[in-house]
Amino acid sequence: MSTPRAPFDAPYVGAVPAGGDADVPRIPSHAPYATPEPGVDVARIPGNDYGVLAAPAPGTWEPRLAVSVVIPARGRQDRLDLTLAALAAQTYPSHLLEVIVVDDGSSPPLRLPEIAPERTRIVGNSPGRRGIARALETGTAVADGQVIHRMDSDIVSYRKHVEAHMRWHHLAGYLVVLGTLRFTAMAGIPPTPAEVQIAVAKDRANLLFEEDPEHGHDWIGELVAAHRGFRDAPSSLLHRVHVGATVSLPAALLREAGGLDTSLTLGEDTELGYRLTQTGAVFVPDAEALSWHLGTTTAMRRPADVRRHNDPFIADRVPYRRHLRTDAGRQWLVPYVDVVVDAAGASFEDVRASVDGALASTLPDVRVTLTGPWASLAGERPAPLDDPLLDLRLLRGQYAHDGRVSFAERVPATSAPAPFRLVCPAGWVPGADSLARLVEQAERDDEGLLLVALDEDESGVLAARLERTSAVARARRVIREGERLDDVIADLHGATWLDAESWKLRPAARAYPSWAVNRNREAAHWRAAAEARAREAERAQRQVAALKAELKELRARAAKGSRDTVRWKEKAEQRRLEAVALRQAQQRSLLARAARRLRRLTEGS
Repeated sequence: MSTPRAPFDAPYVGAVPAGGDADVPRIPSHAPYATPEPGVDVARIPGNDYGVLAAPAPGTWEPRLAVSVVIPARGRQDRLDLTLAALAAQTYPSHLLEVIVVDDGSSPPLRLPEIAPERTRIVGNSPGRRGIARALETGTAVADGQVIHRMDSDIVSYRKHVEAHMRWHHLAGYLVVLGTLRFTAMAGIPPTPAEVQIAVAKDRANLLFEEDPEHGHDWIGELVAAHRGFRDAPSSLLHRVHVGATVSLPAALLREAGGLDTSLTLGEDTELGYRLTQTGAVFVPDAEALSWHLGTTTAMRRPADVRRHNDPFIADRVPYRRHLRTDAGRQWLVPYVDVVVDAAGASFEDVRASVDGALASTLPDVRVTLTGPWASLAGERPAPLDDPLLDLRLLRGQYAHDGRVSFAERVPATSAPAPFRLVCPAGWVPGADSLARLVEQAERDDEGLLLVALDEDESGVLAARLERTSAVARARRVIREGERLDDVIADLHGATWLDAESWKLRPAARAYPSWAVNRNREAAHWRAAAEARAREAERAQRQVAALKAELKELRARAAKGSRDTVRWKEKAEQRRLEAVALRQAQQRSLLARAARRLRRLTEGS
């Protein structure tokens, strides 16, 4: 097939709107990814298959990257002392390791214990800014390391814990490394900080505590095992394992994702894991990065309460959680699909047809981005009907107050944080279920790009593109000079060509008149029809239930009749046998009397 004539295959410039206020959910700004320096070959990882990297064994390599361990803490000085004592015995070079403890409003304030890494400091969280996310933001803002290692204040790490994390970050600059936790109930007298430091230094951290058989992250282990060590995990699953107790990532990657969402008080690690996925990050669960978790987590102690609290916030920010987005008529902070339509040089009617078709999708969480020279509309306006920018003005007037439509001068590098983007040429209209089916197709094999061939001429193939945000981000991160973006996406995540008719993308002249009616009235009509069908189905179910009950009763009667028949047959057989026995007895009695009479006659003669 000819080269695709997709309109956005050139480098992108621009950014999606970013939140500024700390109490407003953060939508990160994504600048174009830097092109690798000449001669620098960035590690290329297909999907989440980090196994293509040859990670060295601890102690067999030379570290060069600095790491900042950021620990948000509130109270529990005794446990923090054990955490710092274990970090003081790490194999990672001390001159490359700093520890930042963020005191999140402890009373009395936290103090620096005697046993701690050389470069350890305690900083206070900003007044009125309590919470894990804000404490982490405070800590990362003052961190000097090229890698941020987030750690809870109740973690006792094994001797090679930090080194196990850091060996991966020396191989690629877009990895998120997850440690492995063992939980202890802290039964009995806990060890002292000196005892912890000695045990960790002697590689005997496993003997410090008894493992809690009742609690653990078994569900993470099951996810990892089910996907070949998480190497085969699909994109929509990656954020699930981003549990914040011990996680490390490049500081630049954290900034690129937009940092922590400080509007969240719980679930901030899950939400950050989702946004990291959209940057093209690879998630590496390392079984050798071991540590003890002292006690249980809030999610373990109050799981139902935590889910009840988190679900509304996660539903608004993580489109992958489809089961949380079932409410009709809702709009969400982060869309599932961003539909991009270029209005430059297109007619009002063609663009409107494409936009309205996308907004009429059966997917409830679709947004539309209209690109074009909107800045040119500023200034003095000529005669309305002879305005050379009339089509743009009409589009602005049509959608300026529709919350699902935004305007951009040029499309950004990706549509992050939305996980999918459909680039639809103006004048082509997706059917009601086109977006849902395309996303379902992409999710089936975790493909990075679907190209829908719309038309073809001497200049090439005009195509609509469904792009997976994480795949495009990864490809832009590792693309080499002279390569085509689509080729890199296909190499790392897969790409497939589809035909327009099968996926119901049609020209406006064919598609628009068939559904350009009052959609509210049409929706009410179909909703009423659906409710009527539901009532009919309910009546049918009641009838079926009644018939089943009647059938059950008839079967019971038939069974009873069968039992009665058997019983009467048995009684009849018994009476027959009794009659036979009686006749035989009578015959024997008659013969006996005849024999006696014959004997008397014989004796008399």
